[in-house]
Amino acid sequence: MLHNRATRWKKAALIGLASALALSVAACASERGQGGEGQVRGGTLTFGSAGDPKMFDATFATDGETFRPVRQMFETLITYKPGTAELAPALATKWEPVDDGKGWKFTLREGVKFHDGTDFNADAVCFNFDRWYNMKGAAAQSQMIYYADVFGGFKNNTSEDFGEPLYAGCEKEDDYTVTIKLTRPSGAFPAAFGLTSLSIGSPTAMKKYNADEVKQSGEAFTYSEYATKHPTGTGPFKLESYDKANGTVTLVRNEDYWGDKAYLDKLIFKTIPEEQARKDELRAGTIDGYDLPSPADYQALEDEGHQVMVRPVFNILYLGINQKNNPKLRDLKVREALEMAINKEQLAKTRLPKGAVARDQFVPQDLPGYTEDVVKREYNPEEAKKVLNGLKVKFYIPTEVTRPYMPDPRSIAKSIISDLKAAGVQVEEVSKPWNGGYLDDVTVNGKHDLHLLGWTGDYGDAGNFIGTFFGRKKAEFGFTNEKIFDALATADHEPDPEKRGELYEQAAVEISKYVPAIPLTSSPPAIVVSKNVQGLVPSPLTDERFVTVSKKQSD
Repeated sequence: MLHNRATRWKKAALIGLASALALSVAACASERGQGGEGQVRGGTLTFGSAGDPKMFDATFATDGETFRPVRQMFETLITYKPGTAELAPALATKWEPVDDGKGWKFTLREGVKFHDGTDFNADAVCFNFDRWYNMKGAAAQSQMIYYADVFGGFKNNTSEDFGEPLYAGCEKEDDYTVTIKLTRPSGAFPAAFGLTSLSIGSPTAMKKYNADEVKQSGEAFTYSEYATKHPTGTGPFKLESYDKANGTVTLVRNEDYWGDKAYLDKLIFKTIPEEQARKDELRAGTIDGYDLPSPADYQALEDEGHQVMVRPVFNILYLGINQKNNPKLRDLKVREALEMAINKEQLAKTRLPKGAVARDQFVPQDLPGYTEDVVKREYNPEEAKKVLNGLKVKFYIPTEVTRPYMPDPRSIAKSIISDLKAAGVQVEEVSKPWNGGYLDDVTVNGKHDLHLLGWTGDYGDAGNFIGTFFGRKKAEFGFTNEKIFDALATADHEPDPEKRGELYEQAAVEISKYVPAIPLTSSPPAIVVSKNVQGLVPSPLTDERFVTVSKKQSD
């Protein structure tokens, strides 16, 4: 049995991530620094976004509509090879573990400048990592979800939800050699160094524009001038303007970029909340592409000459359960019945793209940590009704958003609500814009009972899924289960890949028994661009970079 597990882990690691997650880059577009035949410099490309960005400081970014422009302006120490989850050099040219995994030594790229003309070097790296660790204030820390998930906590935690910090310091050897020291080994690294939230910004700009200034007024958050007007990274594009009234973010080519310069003069992200409106604007030529087209439109868009690029599946949609506010949701039998009430197979077939599948766990099938031993609950509305009849819940539903795992939130929610009502549940619907209250209500303030949310993997590790979701107490789920927390922490600390996979399997089983949330579906998301767009490399991580993109000029 152990041998079979080991064989599967090797296949998952070597084949699943290198092949299943990888697209044929040559077939889709030319990689940066390669090809580029026929591509011309100049012009403006306008991309339709489903919602407004929250701001532009990667530290506080948590959603796709914010990450998309941020990724064009900022860079991380390590990145991912275009079209894959394979690690590749970025601001660091080399990295290696030291001190038995309790540190990572980086050789930094020389000759790199931030957008403000200051130097990127070891001092800048240490400034950023020390900034995150020393972040003060409950408002700021509450917005650093990715950092807290990877590094556990801060020097001075403002919430009991945070744990013992993993970060132990940054040691400069010389201007271009630096070691990030850890209190313990973590299997999240080195891949987690590629997280957009760990992008390296200009220390000079952060000091000048008070980057750490995050304020909360009621349920709303406001950010510094650095985050809203002067984000300063090393990327191939830099911010020219953000017209919030018109929902347009305008980026311009960074002429001093250290690598291959962007083809485009300008890159505009235009907020168009409705998918139909995005499609209409693509057809009219007022935008050049948008993310997550409706599956029903794939063929028509291709017939019209547009390029529909379907990414590999690397995501999960789930129905979140918050145990804090509603005592009945603390009853395991109620949570089990909620899962039995939902027809996942029907949801996958009728509300999601072709190729979507129903899910019974939160770890993708190609990753170590996936196991057939999880508790499986079949759709059984009659049995569910025996437990749920009369249950009242407040169900939060996002608007002004389209996500890879959730192309049409309203349609998906409608199907789930129909199932819940058939099982006797009384549902109060609460709809809010994705970056206009929904994420803060759900992930920070925990005002809901049930909610729709999901995840696209940042890198190929089970911890990036179940560790992110359930590794510590969160307002999103409102539960404390030390058995699950400890199981995930033990798996994360295990450096041996085979043992780590086995430990994540055990954690996945415990999670399936407890039902802190309900896994629903996984689906293959697409991105569409006009026939005039060249060089776009779709990513299984939805980590598209526009530095390689050009636009054919009209005759």
